[in-house]
Formats: sequence, C-alpha cells, structure tokens
Amino acid sequence: MLMFLFYVIFLLVAVISLILAVPVIRRFLVSNQVLKIFRKMLPQISQTEQEALDAGTVWWEGELFSGKPDWKKLLAYPKPQLTAEEQAFLNGPVEQLCAMLDEWQITHELKDLPPEVWQFIKEKGFFGLIIPKQYGGYGFSALAHSEVVMKIGSRSGTAAVTVMVPNSLGPAELLLHYGTEKQKEYYLPRLAKGLEVPCFALTSPEAGSDAGAMPDFAIVCRGEYEGKTDVLGMRVTWEKRYITLGPVATILGLAFKLYDPDKLLGGNEDLGITLALIPTNTPGVNIGRRHYPLNGAFQNGPNWGKEVFIPMDWIIGGQEGVGQGWRMLMNCLSVGRAISLPATSVGAAKLAARTSGAYSRVRTQFKTPIGYFEGIEEALARIGGNTYMMDAARVMTAGSVDLGEKPSVASAIVKYHLTERGRQAVNDAMDIHGGKAICIGPRNYLGRTYQQIPVSITVEGANILTRNMIIFGQGAIRCHPYLLKEINATQDKNPDSASLAFDEALIGHAKFTLRNTANSLVYALFGDYIKDNAPENSTPETAVYYRQLARFSASFAFIADVGLMRLGGSLKRKERLSARLGDILSMLYLCSAALKRFEDDGRPSADLPLLHWSMQDAMYQMQQAFDEFLTNFPGHIALIWLLKALVFPLGKRCKRPADDLAHEVSRLMMEPGAVRDRLTNGIYVPAAENEPMADLELALQCVIECGAVEAKLREATKLRQITARGDEKIAQALALKVITAAEADLLNKMKDLRSRVVKVDDFPSDFGKETKTASNGGGKAARSAVNSDKNTAAAKRGGDTASTASESTESGKMTSENKDTVEVGNY
Repeated sequence: MLMFLFYVIFLLVAVISLILAVPVIRRFLVSNQVLKIFRKMLPQISQTEQEALDAGTVWWEGELFSGKPDWKKLLAYPKPQLTAEEQAFLNGPVEQLCAMLDEWQITHELKDLPPEVWQFIKEKGFFGLIIPKQYGGYGFSALAHSEVVMKIGSRSGTAAVTVMVPNSLGPAELLLHYGTEKQKEYYLPRLAKGLEVPCFALTSPEAGSDAGAMPDFAIVCRGEYEGKTDVLGMRVTWEKRYITLGPVATILGLAFKLYDPDKLLGGNEDLGITLALIPTNTPGVNIGRRHYPLNGAFQNGPNWGKEVFIPMDWIIGGQEGVGQGWRMLMNCLSVGRAISLPATSVGAAKLAARTSGAYSRVRTQFKTPIGYFEGIEEALARIGGNTYMMDAARVMTAGSVDLGEKPSVASAIVKYHLTERGRQAVNDAMDIHGGKAICIGPRNYLGRTYQQIPVSITVEGANILTRNMIIFGQGAIRCHPYLLKEINATQDKNPDSASLAFDEALIGHAKFTLRNTANSLVYALFGDYIKDNAPENSTPETAVYYRQLARFSASFAFIADVGLMRLGGSLKRKERLSARLGDILSMLYLCSAALKRFEDDGRPSADLPLLHWSMQDAMYQMQQAFDEFLTNFPGHIALIWLLKALVFPLGKRCKRPADDLAHEVSRLMMEPGAVRDRLTNGIYVPAAENEPMADLELALQCVIECGAVEAKLREATKLRQITARGDEKIAQALALKVITAAEADLLNKMKDLRSRVVKVDDFPSDFGKETKTASNGGGKAARSAVNSDKNTAAAKRGGDTASTASESTESGKMTSENKDTVEVGNY
C-alpha cells in the first residue's frame, strides 16, 4: 500500500514537473487557461488610465516592491548637491526676496504681493528656474528648484506658490518636453524674463481628479484669425476653477477634449484630451476674478470661454500634439509633484521645528522652560523626527529627477506623506506656542502657514485620492516586476504573442511569489542574523533598520500578491485595503530616504536620535498597516490566520519611540548647534531688527548664556539673600554683589527679549473695519496701534501713507458684481 502511494505521488510530481518544464504543454494546459481568467478578472483599462500607467519611470520604489532591495544600489546613488551657481542664487536673490516679504502685509493689507516684489521676481528670473539657459532661463536642477521653493515657503506661502507654479506643471514644463521649436523659441525666453505670466487650467467644476469626465471641449473647424479667413483651428468652450496665477496670467495653458465631426484632420471624430496655449487677451477669454483660499493671497481664480476660436498651431506640439494631452500631463506631473509641494511642506516643518524648539526653551511656566515638560517633549520629538525624514525624502526624490527619472509613484508618496507630516508638524507647533500662535498679526510666524496647509493637502490630487487610489493602485502595476507584463498580455489581441508573453510573466510571477512567501517567514524569524540584508559597511545602529526593512519588503511583496490574486481588479475598489498597502510601500520609501540621508551626511553620531525616532515611528506605522490590512482582508479566518503567521510569526515586535528617545530629540531642538542647524538647514532665518524670528533666535541664545547667572539668583533666593520680587530681584542681586554688572545687563536683556518673544498682537476696537474707512485713515490708525509698540515693524508701516485702500481695489474684492460670472464653489 505504501509503495502504491509512493508511486502515485511520484507520478503526480513527474506529471506536474513535465507540464511546467515543457513550455508548449505548460502554455496549453496552464498559462492559456489562467490568461482567460485574467481577462475576465481585470477591468477594462481606459485610455486615460493607460496613459497614467505608462507615465513616468520606476526607480527605488521598484526595488522595494521586489522583496529584496539592493541597499548597495541605493547608497551608490550620488548625494544630491547644488552647484556653485545654484547656491549663489539661494544666497543672493532668494535671500533678498525673503527679506522683502512681509506675510502680514501680503495677506491682510494688500491681499497680494507688493508691486516691487512682483517686479523683483520677474527681473531676477524666478519664473525661469527650470528653463534652459539657451532660452534665457537658469536651467537649475530639481534639487535647486526644491531648495528655492522651500526657502521662500518658510517665509511666505503666497510668494512660494507664485514662484513654484510657473516652474512646476505648466506651460514652461510642457513646452520644454512637447512644444514645437517655434513655440519654444517664442514663449520660453518671454517666460524666463517674466514678460509672460503663465497659468495652467485643468480642473473643472464637474471634473477634478476624474479627467475622463472633463466637460470642456473644442470642435475642429475653419475660422477667421488676424484678418485671414478659412484658418484651420477650433472653437473651444470651457469652464475652469482653482487656477493659480490665473487672475494675472498673460498666457493660459488649457486642457480640453477635442472633436472633429467633419473629419477636417482625417481619422477619428473623438481625438482625445488636448492642450493649448492661449493668450489671455484673446477675444472671448474670461479671466481675472479671484478665489480666496484660506486667507492665502496668492493669485488663484476661475476662467471660462464659449466657442473661442484659436488656430491649430496654438496646440502644444502643434497638430502632432492633438490627443496627446493626458500623456503630456501625466509625464510632467510625475516630476512637478515630486518637487513643489514636498518643498513647501518641508519648509513649513522646518519653520515649525526651528521656532518651536527655541520657543520651548525661552517660554517658561512654573519657573521652568515649557520644553522640559513631557507633553511638550512629545510634540517636539514628533516635529523633529518628522522633519528629519521629510527632508530626507525631499532631497532623495529631487535627486532622482536629476538622475533622469520621472518617479510617478515616488512623487505620489512624497506629495501625500510630506504634506500630511507637514500638517502634523505645524499642528504640533501651534499647540506648543498656544495663544501666541492663535492670535494672528505681524508677530505671528505660524498662523498663516497653519491656515494654508490644507491648500497643499488638496491640490495636485487631493490626499484622500492619492492615498486610497494612486500610491498602491498605480504603484502595484508600475513597480511589480511581472504584473504590468501580465496586464499588457491580456490587452494583446494576437493570441500567439499574448500566450507567449503571459506565460513568461506568469512563471516569473509564480517564482517571485514563492520566494517572497518563504522570505517573509524566514526574515521574520531569523532576519536579525542574515548579514546580506544590510550593507557590508553599515554601522550597528543602522544595520538593524536595513534588516527590518528587508523583512518588511519581502512581507509586503508577499501580501500584495495575495491581495491581487484574491481580489484581482476589484482591489482598487477596496480603497482602504489598497491605502494600507500604499502606506507600507510609503514607509519603506521614507525609511530608505532617512537611511540614505544619514549616510550622505557622513553618519553624524549627534543626529542618531533624530534617525532613531523617525525610523522607529515609521516602522511602527508600517507594522500597524500590515496588521490592519490582514485583519480586514476578505477571506476565511483560517486564511487570515495563515497570512498573519507568515508575516508576524513572533508577533508584532515594533514599538513606538521610547520616552527617553523623545527626551533626547527635544533637547537637541532646544539647543543652538550643528544638529539644530542641519535639521532646519535651507529655510530663511531673518536677522533684521524687530523681526519676530530674529527676536526668538536672540532670545534662545541669551537664555542659554543666562543659565549660570539664573542659577546664582535661584540659589541666593533659596538662601534668602535676595528677598525682592519681580523686576527688583536683579537690582538687589547686583547691589548685594551676587551678580556682576555685566551679568545684570545680560539678565535684563533676556527679560526684554523674552517679553518680545511671548508678546502677541493686539489691535484697536475697530480692527477689520479699515476697508470702509480707508479714505479717512482708519486703516492707518489700525495698523499704527499694533502691539501698542511704536518700534514694531507693523507700526513702522503704519507711519506711511500706505495702502490699506488697496483692500478695496478690484484685485482684493471678493464680490459677485459681474452677473455673467459662473458659480465656482469653494476652494
């Protein structure tokens, strides 16, 4: 009986081996049958979905999806660095621009950048950062672009948006890649010199993220243009909103669907999404009205037109660009999304880190700096750890663009996670500053950033959409080594080539899944002892993280395959499951960036608390995402138990960062020095008199210097040598020679600086009514009373005959006087 059973098993194994080993038999009996199932499982891919999938390139995120990332490859990428010219631009024009900016004046008084700032931005070529030198621009790297936006963003959100939009997804970027030579030669020099102000109009009231539902359209026809009749062109009808720089733009980039019912171009009637450049003075273009996004004064508004005739050569790329618009946008978005919003978010986080650390040391309660309280320590550590990892991801991703990549998945990761972590950092900073932060005014360096954070969360793909549908939904197909090949095979109409391609991909996929299933279990059990999972020269402090990431990478690739096999195309409709897989991929990417930053910085041991906190926090979040995915995975309880056993055979072992580690991080943030400077490097730190941040920096330095002197006072008070109270203490201590005259001066200086730091803005009772009384000086009176302190910057502005009247100009009014305008909704 046993021999019979043995022969049966042997025969079965032999038959299966023969089937799998002989390609012709395997294709006939296995691959072709699975191909039929795949074709039924996978939903039909639309043209816009296909173009989104084809856009961009796969970079390090592909390694993370492999289940066995090559750390040598990551660390071999060159450290992103600025050229001497780029650094000079940051030290010169960018520094000058930041010094000119007053966000209170911009957002409250003018509702716009001052004219001299607009002129400076144009004259100094801020609109031409990415335009090559041959066209009059700077031709800067992606890293330089990111650094410029980050620095300006730490000073003024309004100015940062104004600079970043022309250098991100817009006419310049599209022309560089897809414009005709004639279009490039005409527009790029004008854009670089600020002679043209560009905007790009994509979002419609009825179709934001769903480009396939775009209602804007054009009909190919012949019409009159510049006195010529029978000109081949199109009549365009559109309605757009949320268009940044739209109200002041001179050149409008426009996306619409193009139709050719009379077949004037030949071929199909439905030609697809197309992009065109339209001068805003073209008859029929309605532009100039404004939205008012959360007290952000950057120019943003709607535009529309009905049957506006434009010639065919206004299409980006000319007639060859017909129907190529979505592909153009997806390719450019993969780059623009990797730079602009991550840069502004990191700028906000660094601002939160630098100011919160200093404020926590300067501000005292119960005779103790508030940063010494554990609740504040927790928030400070979160700001510091998040900022460290955010900046690492920003630099690494910008560096990938400079290496020639168009990282569509990585750009979605940094857009989502850096804007969300930026929001967390600013929220924590607001809590630390308390009442100082919630009273808006000239001395509040956080308030406007806090108000405008949701704007970055919303644009370039709202974060809910990005997390739930894009990061894994797009990443699984783009980064998986075999899935896209399988999908392409299902789309192939030729049965022979489809069978061959699918068979090759299926066998590779099967081996890939088996390897990651085994590795998920083996790495979880013995990963700490597998040397190959960490670079040879890694330090003990970092080797543990490399090994943990290798383990999670294998487990991620394993459960992603299980999810795809179990749910097929419906996985993208299981948005919460897809989002959790996206969270895992994102944490793997962010952790990789933090480790690379530590190596690129030369492994500074003083930065280890920041690295440890950011890594441990991300590992814990990754573990939770695994657990939530498996807990909610549809299937029999036995399957879920088996999956959990393969991923967590020893249980969930990652812990949140310990309290002692948070204590270390918070202390680093409260001390002037190299660590604090590295963490906040690249933001604007003003030094001018009466600048709130300058006062804060001076106060921090003074408080540190006063430490020993204050200890003398406390000891003398304890011994009852000093009996005076309040302001008399210093005088009595000096009289009793407990302290020297120099020490008394230092203490008085500290008291003055601390008072200026904790002071908040206050206004007269008619504050906010200056628009109505601008003609009789009401606005001037309101401003001159800020803080009741004639030495503040606000009071200095109040001494001018300046400009609250500008609040009643057309650029600042939010009225509905134009009866022909359309309802554009809320931003």
